[in-house]
Amino acid sequence: MGVCAKCGNEYDKSFDVVMGDQRLTFDSFECAIATVAPRCAHCDCRVIGHGVEAQGRIFCCAHCAGHSGIDGLQDRV
Repeated sequence: MGVCAKCGNEYDKSFDVVMGDQRLTFDSFECAIATVAPRCAHCDCRVIGHGVEAQGRIFCCAHCAGHSGIDGLQDRV
């Protein structure tokens, strides 16, 4: 039985997320997302999908990147 790294809940259906050499245990996708998903550099929402990246910053979409002065990005090609 694992203990969630975010909320501390002990749960028999916990799962691990591995990022590089770090392994974290979670009881739900909600806790995993709240812990490991990056935030958009413009609107601060959690980037759960692919997002876009430019100049070392992550954005949830090309629209937010554009509002931050990044031109030429597209959400899909």
